[in-house]
Order: sequence, then structure tokens, then C-alpha cells
Amino acid sequence: MARTRVRTARIASLVALSAAVPLLAGCGAEDGSGSEDHKAAGHKPVVVATTTWEGAFAKAAGAEDVTVIVPQSVHHAPDYDPKPSDLAAVAKADFVLYAPFEPYAAKIKEAAGSEAKLVEVNLDNDPTKAGAEVARLGELFGTKAAADQWKKRLDGEVTKLNGELKTAWPGGRSPAVVTQVFTGWAARLAGATTVGTYGPEPVTPAQLASLSGKKPAFVLDNAHMSTGTVLPDSGAKQVKIVNYPGEDLDLLAVYRSAAAELKRAMSGA
Repeated sequence: MARTRVRTARIASLVALSAAVPLLAGCGAEDGSGSEDHKAAGHKPVVVATTTWEGAFAKAAGAEDVTVIVPQSVHHAPDYDPKPSDLAAVAKADFVLYAPFEPYAAKIKEAAGSEAKLVEVNLDNDPTKAGAEVARLGELFGTKAAADQWKKRLDGEVTKLNGELKTAWPGGRSPAVVTQVFTGWAARLAGATTVGTYGPEPVTPAQLASLSGKKPAFVLDNAHMSTGTVLPDSGAKQVKIVNYPGEDLDLLAVYRSAAAELKRAMSGA
């Protein structure tokens, strides 16, 4: 397989885009469905992704030319305020991938005057949902075979990690956990028992009392949207879960990282 090229677009000032600007009306219709021109034999899709998360989904689906706009150093991507002046990559793209909670994606495409298909990606690392989304993108890109191969690797990795985490259960029993709304997938990966959920807003005093009363062993915090210690004085150990892949766009590494953090926490380290 050709080496994936990941280029981080350097954003300089041209147009100040407000993070509060909604996505362009009707962009959901621009999902690229039925775009057979991108499935021609030998054509390799050129993809621009707003973040490494979308970029990793694109790579998993078989895309080999992936450009990421938001730098990985920006931990909360929706807060990023792009000022596009160097968006040649977007202008040449076949697809621009974004998430619905990112208010700037449509404006990036608009500023570049791109003819690319704007594709909304369901960013959820739950293995079943991630596998389905990668398969959808593979169909869209015309890279179904590569997407199918990745799905097999995902299934194998999840089965392996789930087995390892179950052997690490404290006392041999499924631990009770509280999860942030975007870390539930990590609890399921560990076979943990979710007794409560919080976020994305900070925990209120009423929630604090309710969640603490469930006596969780662990709190699975979202590294990208952390609100600090979630259940102070509850005795629950807080575990930081990372959703966004690194610059290598390896989505499987996210599962391995979460498993390593969970094993460390369950071992008492």
C-alpha cells in the first residue's frame, strides 16, 4: 500500500471565521452519494479532513492522500478559529470531511471555492459504529477492499484488547465506571459496567451527589474536553481517554492507548 501522505495545512490570516457560524444550509445533501466519478479505476481520492479524527477514518477507509487542517496540538478542535489563506489543498480535494460539532468546516470549503464533496463523519470510536462509518467512506471513495481489510484488523484488535482488559479486572469482576458522553466506547472495550454518564458540561452539584452515590471505581474522562476532577472525594480513580489519533492517523492506536490507560488504572499503578 502506498504510504499515506499527511499534510497539516498552515493557516494564516485571510478571513476571520467565527466559531459560532453554523454549517451551510443543505450541506447534508453534499455527502458525495452517487458520485461515481470518484470511483473510476485507478483514481485515488484526495481527502481534506478538519482534524486527525476524520483523517484517521479516511485513512482506515483506504484514502492515501489525506490533508489535516486543524493542528493536533489543538485539544478541543471545535474551538479552533481557522483563518484560511493557504487552502490550495481544499481546492484540489475530492472530499472534505467534517463533524457536525465543528462549525467551521463549510466555511473552509467556501473560502477555498472548492468543488469537493462535503462529507459529515460520525465520529464515534465505538468499534461497531467506527467499522460501519469506515465501510461507508470506503464505498464513497471507491476503496471498499481497503476498508474491509481495516475492519478485519479492527475486529481482531478489539477482541484482543477486550480479552486482556477482562483479565485485568480488579478482583476478577467488571468494574463500575462513570463515563463522559464521548468515552463510553472505552468502557465497553474494557467490559466495564457503566453506572452513570456526565458532560459535556461540567458536573452539577446534583449530578455529583448522584454519580458519587453509585460508587464507581473509575471515571473515564475525555482528554479533549476535561472539566478537571469529576468526582472529588468519591474515591473513584479518574482515567484520561484520548479520542483523537496522532499525526500518523492510526485509529487502532487510539484503542491500544485507551486499553493501556485502563489496564494501568485497574492494576492500581
